[in-house]
Amino acid sequence: MQGHSTYQPKGGVAKWLEDRLPIVGLLHSSAVAYPVPRNLNYFWTFGGILTFMLVAQILTGVVLVMHYVPDATKAFESVEKIMRDVNYGWLLRYLHANGASMFFIAVYIHMFRGMYYGSYKAPREVLWILGVLILLLMMATAFMGYVLPWGQMSFWGATVITNLFSAIPLVGPSIVTWLWGGFSVDDATLKHFFSLHYLLPFMIAGVVGLHIWALHHVGQNNPTGVEVKDIRKDTVPFTPYATLKDAVGLICFLVVFAYFVFYIPNYLGHADNYIQANPLVTPAHIVPEWYFLPFYAILRAIPSKLGGVLFMFGAIAVLFVLPWLDSSRVRSGNYRPLFRQFFWVFVAVCILLGWLGSKPPEGVYVILSRLATAYYFIHFLVILPLLGRFEKTRPLPASIADSVLGLAKSSVPGNPGLAPPAAAASPESRG
Repeated sequence: MQGHSTYQPKGGVAKWLEDRLPIVGLLHSSAVAYPVPRNLNYFWTFGGILTFMLVAQILTGVVLVMHYVPDATKAFESVEKIMRDVNYGWLLRYLHANGASMFFIAVYIHMFRGMYYGSYKAPREVLWILGVLILLLMMATAFMGYVLPWGQMSFWGATVITNLFSAIPLVGPSIVTWLWGGFSVDDATLKHFFSLHYLLPFMIAGVVGLHIWALHHVGQNNPTGVEVKDIRKDTVPFTPYATLKDAVGLICFLVVFAYFVFYIPNYLGHADNYIQANPLVTPAHIVPEWYFLPFYAILRAIPSKLGGVLFMFGAIAVLFVLPWLDSSRVRSGNYRPLFRQFFWVFVAVCILLGWLGSKPPEGVYVILSRLATAYYFIHFLVILPLLGRFEKTRPLPASIADSVLGLAKSSVPGNPGLAPPAAAASPESRG
């Protein structure tokens, strides 16, 4: 999409640089003049929040690496030394550890927003796929980072999760041996995970760059799901309108982040990880970090080890094909009454899976996990394809500007006006 204005360098040096490396012009067109729909709400600020958190995680991680020792006999002590002897080491570690949780909170909200408003639909399929790929890389990075403190939960979490790959026919045992760097979780494993944990964030940054490039090419979605028709009426420049809204959202998010760092820094962690790793003592309940719990619940819900692995990875794989599973022509959930109800049931099921993942795999917890797992896949594979065929949607606004001003609406083809004006149906559609 073209911006509202083009960059005109002033001065000899600026013109000389623009002729040879138009980086200022690129920044201007991408972060100043780039047109964004005028009805975006605060759920659209999480893209900027995630960019900030990625930079924060990389910076704090680089400094922590200067003091961390990736050795099975010294890793635990090096972390304690960071906490006690390094100037502001406690702050760096709490920022990094809680930053991972904040990162996942923001990315889950960002993805649920995309699902609700149909941001995965054409022409944004590649944009969505890149986002899911970022999630997958984040999960790999976070898992390897959780192993580095070399506490009890780090060691046994690594043992349990890496052992899952042994269920893969033929190549499974070889994959486990490669991950371990030997025949058990030991010093070589720690070094493998340390190297990958350090390198993967830069890979994430590269995919984020592609994600932003794809976003700027196809343009942003908006709460109505209606494409831009008149760039002068339907959009505003990214700066100052979107940047100010992003700044407000980021400040509110950082207040929550700061509360966890300074008041309850260990709330989202596990107490057993403050006990040095001991291969001879197994914790009573081995659980991953909270952001893996829904997938952990799916893994344990399946009686077969191989089946559990397949369903766990399938829970992420199904997100890659989501653009082709949802057959509705209407993007936004604001104009899809039935979809909106099923969407909130799906969100509740995801939260339930997270809670079940923290419970022991016994009794009623196993039954509930299986029911929730079944609904998770039914939502994508059955409900979404059928809704597109049978759901009667509300009339869409003629344009983004009309939705902001509350003007007359136009009907969706094949779906006559069935409800009050859509702009008034939900406050979110006003941005």
